Amino acid sequence: MATHYRTCHICEANCGVVIETQGRRVLSIKGDAENPLSRGHICPKATALADLQDDPDRLHKPVKRVGDAWVEIGWSEAYAEIAERVAGIRQAGGETAMYIGNPSAHNYSTAAQIPLLRKALESKANFSASSVDQVPHQLVQMWVYGHNAMFPVPDIDRTAHMVIIGGNPLASNGSVWTVPDVKKRILALQARGGRLTVIDPRRTETADIADLHHFIRPGSDPALLVALLLSLDEAGLVAPGRLGAMLAGWDTAWAALRRFDIEACAAACSIDAGDIRALAAALGDGTPAVVYGRIGVSTASFGTLNHWLIQLVNIATGNLDRVGGAMFTAPAVDLVSQTGSGTRGRFFSRVSGHPELLGELPAVAMAEEIATPGEGQVRALVTIAGNPVLSVPDGGALDTALETIDLLVCIDMYVTATSTHADYILPPCGPLEKDHYPLFLAPIAIRNFANYSPPVFEPAPDSRSDWEIIAELARAIAGACGQPLPNIVPPRETLDRMLRNSPRGLTLAEVEAHPHGLDLGALEPRLPDRLRTHDKMINCAPPELVDDLDRFGDWLAAAPEPGLVLIGRRHIRNNNSWLGNSRRLAKGPARCTLMIAPADAEARGIRDGAMVVVTSASGRVEVAAEITDTVMPGVVSMPHGFGHGRKGVKLSVARERPGASINDLTERSRIDPLSGNAALVGTPVSVESLTHAVAAE
Repeated sequence: MATHYRTCHICEANCGVVIETQGRRVLSIKGDAENPLSRGHICPKATALADLQDDPDRLHKPVKRVGDAWVEIGWSEAYAEIAERVAGIRQAGGETAMYIGNPSAHNYSTAAQIPLLRKALESKANFSASSVDQVPHQLVQMWVYGHNAMFPVPDIDRTAHMVIIGGNPLASNGSVWTVPDVKKRILALQARGGRLTVIDPRRTETADIADLHHFIRPGSDPALLVALLLSLDEAGLVAPGRLGAMLAGWDTAWAALRRFDIEACAAACSIDAGDIRALAAALGDGTPAVVYGRIGVSTASFGTLNHWLIQLVNIATGNLDRVGGAMFTAPAVDLVSQTGSGTRGRFFSRVSGHPELLGELPAVAMAEEIATPGEGQVRALVTIAGNPVLSVPDGGALDTALETIDLLVCIDMYVTATSTHADYILPPCGPLEKDHYPLFLAPIAIRNFANYSPPVFEPAPDSRSDWEIIAELARAIAGACGQPLPNIVPPRETLDRMLRNSPRGLTLAEVEAHPHGLDLGALEPRLPDRLRTHDKMINCAPPELVDDLDRFGDWLAAAPEPGLVLIGRRHIRNNNSWLGNSRRLAKGPARCTLMIAPADAEARGIRDGAMVVVTSASGRVEVAAEITDTVMPGVVSMPHGFGHGRKGVKLSVARERPGASINDLTERSRIDPLSGNAALVGTPVSVESLTHAVAAE
């Protein structure tokens, strides 16, 4: 028996695990009590490491589509054929594109290789899961602090009051906030006399243990945040403190905000004005506090505006860059000092004119860029660890578009709803055959830490890691297209160089010497030195955001749309669409249900557990109803990550309970125009009993 110390890479919590093995068999996976970040905590997802490694549905060799069948093919042959086809498509005037899925953020080794493939493809049509997730954070950080990777992290272990808007860390383990063992941290906050306030259209698992929960109308977050700021102003509680000397455009921001009215904003967000004033008074009482907004405020039509207003609230209360507030990390690998600040609007999408952001176009544009004829039409697509048919709005449209594309190459372990359309699937080795470093997630952790995990197992014969597949494919395409062959640097060498070039000056050997993880200390104030704006000031009034208040004003003046609106949700045993084939995670009560409030169900003659039809402008799904008072009236909720029942999907466990895909209902036209992020929150839907729908048909 052998014992291995590792970081679980499945979600953002990065919990330390102890894995016991015998030969190539995993005997147990337990929490690592000596890990300084997770302190022995793990969630059920950690056990799925073994399920992913040993999944009988996982592909082990490259496969090529021949008619309706998958035929194994050698690596060199696959690279050569793909490269030849890419060259032919480009010579014919077709555009090539890439889509990068969520798991890539958990795999440091691909970070340096993906740019090589982008260069070889010579494509501007780059897409990723970021624009159905967190790019509003990054755009605000680029404009306000001078770099897209300057994430303020809630200092939960030292705060007196935490306000969570549209986040459910008990299910997500954080999300753009690496915070393992979050439930115990919340209980510790309450035990020391602090409090937690949750604002969400659903009484989530996190709201259940909060001191206070407010329902909020989906998509109305800027109304709450503007009202909070105006309430602070009204009460004389605006006190930036030491931040005052760093604030540029502060008066401009307030001049733009003061045209709004607290009562009107309160009515729009369905939270009583008195409750908003009380919350503002609590945030402005001088004790350490922090406002954290996540997926519910990011995936909304005002996603970027929401995150700007959250920054203003934390600044106005003096809680930015303060112990117990929103703080900036000092990670072992400092991406801020080693990467560009970010770009927006260098080019635009061909069909709808969406501006580029951070080198990518919005994922909502992918289907139309494939399906719309004309110069620059995307005729070849490479996906890396992504399943956009299930994760991008209007998945049905993308499903249809992929049937027409000339070449689809998927770097994926499985035949999924997306890769079922592929011409070639290039499967990486198992997750325990790779090393790991939290390159993107350590910089958003609640403590400064570093942890390198060597592979648990040697790679199986003739297998490839993701980074090798990407790098070798890039070389093949570059060669076929007459480009210079890229220089491939092994990821460990790149990681060591990035560690050495960061302010802490560590080496990979020094990090490796701490198998349980290297604790680099609590977060400390870092401003103004950390700022990357040209004048080393906090830009409080980016013109684009000030202008977007006009759009908010128009929304505020309009009458709310009647009917039901849809929101998503997640569960601790799920992680997007990529854990659906783990039997130990899939077991238990069915989780793909439509939560609906009792009054809304009664009005439609819907019984608990009965099948209902949910319809939007994009599509129609059938799902079981779950009548519950945990959702506010007028709101229904479906989880994301389901829908594995599509034709051709080869996931035996997931197909037993495929569920319905929420993204067959979300709409490509509903976006945040500043960031291009999908507005998944608040999709208008109708719901009726399946029996009624069948009778009507």
